[in-house]
Amino acid sequence: MADFLILTRDGNIATITLNRPEKRNALSDALRRELAGALEEVEGDDSVSVAILTGAGPSFCAGFDLSEFQPGSEAFNDPSVWESGQLMHERLGAFGKPIVAAINGPAHAGGFDIAVQCDVRIASTAASFAHPEIKFGAPTLFTNLSYVIGGGAARDLALSGRRIDAQEALRIGLVSQVTEPEKLLEETNAYARQIAEAPLAALKAVKQAIVRSAPLTMP
Repeated sequence: MADFLILTRDGNIATITLNRPEKRNALSDALRRELAGALEEVEGDDSVSVAILTGAGPSFCAGFDLSEFQPGSEAFNDPSVWESGQLMHERLGAFGKPIVAAINGPAHAGGFDIAVQCDVRIASTAASFAHPEIKFGAPTLFTNLSYVIGGGAARDLALSGRRIDAQEALRIGLVSQVTEPEKLLEETNAYARQIAEAPLAALKAVKQAIVRSAPLTMP
């Protein structure tokens, strides 16, 4: 269905895989739009109860594709390139079904942001999380992060840009489980199936309450 994203279904579980492994799944304008479109498609498919979001290759997502954000470049001066980021975050924030992130590797910058916008995160031991963009003058999505891990821990990560590993992420409540890389998708699918045991109407009702209570903010 897309050039940089793979969407598969297994019963009532849909898996969305960011598929730019050679670019560490960096969020290009095209990938941001494809992700927004995949979320819309899965949300509208009543045969799907739960979505899984993961990355191809060794990285979950390195964040926005910096090649499109060089001042003076054609992409930098194209308003639609900036709009696709807003669209992606809005679709993630308002997604009407449970979404579980399978964090297979580094989730940095914008990749950290999309992981935080998922409902539950399960991490490989190879996963890491960081907001290095603060060092380059780009503000982080503090409000969303604080909703997940609390204000003190979110301030630490948002302001320092420091990198944390999967075990520290587990300790602060950023992820719910840490597993070996080869078991990540198996464990995530098992958890997603546990969620999917509930009727879809009940899942949608709970997710609606989550969406209403969660922040939907840009920096």
